[in-house]
Amino acid sequence: MSPFEYAPAPESRAIVDIASSYGLFINGEFINGAGTAYKTINPATEEVLSEIAEGSSADIDLAVKAARRAYAKVWSKMPAAERGKYLYRIARIMQERAREFAVLETLNNGKPIRESRDIDVPLAAAHFFYHAGWADKLEHAGLGSAPKPHGVVGQIIPWNFPLLMLSWKVAPALATGNTVVLKPAETTPLTALLFADVCRQAGLPPGVVNIVTGAGATGAALVSHPDVNKIAFTGSTKVGKAIAREIVGTKKSVTLELGGKGANIVFDDAPMDETIEGIVNGIFFNQGHVCCAGSRLLIQENVHEEVLERLRHRMSQLRVGDPMDKNTDVGAINSAAQLGRITELATAGDNEGAQRWSTPCDLPTKGFWYAPTIFTGVTQAHRIAREEIFGPVLSVLTFRTPAEAIEKANNTPYGLSAGVWTDKGSRLLWTAARLRAGVVWGNTFNRFDPTSPFGGYKESGWGREGGRHGLAAYLKQGEQA
Repeated sequence: MSPFEYAPAPESRAIVDIASSYGLFINGEFINGAGTAYKTINPATEEVLSEIAEGSSADIDLAVKAARRAYAKVWSKMPAAERGKYLYRIARIMQERAREFAVLETLNNGKPIRESRDIDVPLAAAHFFYHAGWADKLEHAGLGSAPKPHGVVGQIIPWNFPLLMLSWKVAPALATGNTVVLKPAETTPLTALLFADVCRQAGLPPGVVNIVTGAGATGAALVSHPDVNKIAFTGSTKVGKAIAREIVGTKKSVTLELGGKGANIVFDDAPMDETIEGIVNGIFFNQGHVCCAGSRLLIQENVHEEVLERLRHRMSQLRVGDPMDKNTDVGAINSAAQLGRITELATAGDNEGAQRWSTPCDLPTKGFWYAPTIFTGVTQAHRIAREEIFGPVLSVLTFRTPAEAIEKANNTPYGLSAGVWTDKGSRLLWTAARLRAGVVWGNTFNRFDPTSPFGGYKESGWGREGGRHGLAAYLKQGEQA
């Protein structure tokens, strides 16, 4: 009997109208900029989607000046309730154009359309709705009686969740009265540029949001600009450390949301069906391009074989392929460079004696792809257990006692996330209290909400984003005010 096959269910890309080239969005208008242009592609097919302007230091200066004018003359003087109305308007327009955003996100990023449609875009709009409600209530947030914005905020976002990371940063910045200069990731600028169009559609005053595309040099120019009051960065720990060094000795405030090597702990009394789904979601969601991914699976020894047998069976059912197909579970790796990084670390796992098992699947011949993979026989000395792979690769370790699970989970320079799977609430709470991670999920994984703060310890960053706690990063504290 042949296995059940899914008929192709491709999402149409007709709803998006991608221009042949894009400039920089500064002071409410698209301009050519002083830099050169580069091509942005569809990682699933390597098709060139558009040419993107690369912002220079002169362009960054122009954007910062526009943001400063907007802050001094319009945004800081506007009643908070009026600012909130703009955020509500942006949120509603994002919902109205949700399908357009989802298709564009998938084309430029490589993630499955199902994830863009059902997770990324709805959550992005939810962040604007949530923060719109805070705009005129900041005095009740426990942040002082008269909280003040920083002024001009420079924001740098990554390529794994382009639209969602934009909303995480732009929404609280605007709600607290700041103006923004945003630099999207080099490989995924298109939804940020569509968001610029949403800002114009919402009637947002010119200069309140400015978007300057480009690579590392563009971001460095934004970080070093003397008239930027705060930097908000999500990305690699290496770049985060460089930003921290750059702002030493200045009065700039900073939040850094960096890398992770999250532990997903499975106790012997875990609800097995839910646990397997949680493991798969924890590491293969968004091709593993998730800073808080559950990339280290810690299984109690007496259920180790059962968990692995069930996990391999579930992984064999994952559909890898065209991200625009609504049946696809795992899409394309975002770039050739990231595919090279994943391949390098997986090869190190082979060379160091770990046992590889990959989902049997036929990968497309064009684009950047990696089959969902697990490594067993992994120790804490293996590179794949210590370094962030940022791809669909899971390292499996075992433990005997809860204390051993805590020791192994915390034995990492990172501290962003963790998961705990058990049938006992007391064990879950005991474990969570001892994990050195900013976010601990209980019997679930990779669940996000704009009302809940997110952030890490150690090399996973400084500060929190989301919730009431995330507002504090965009307001002056103590003597700053």
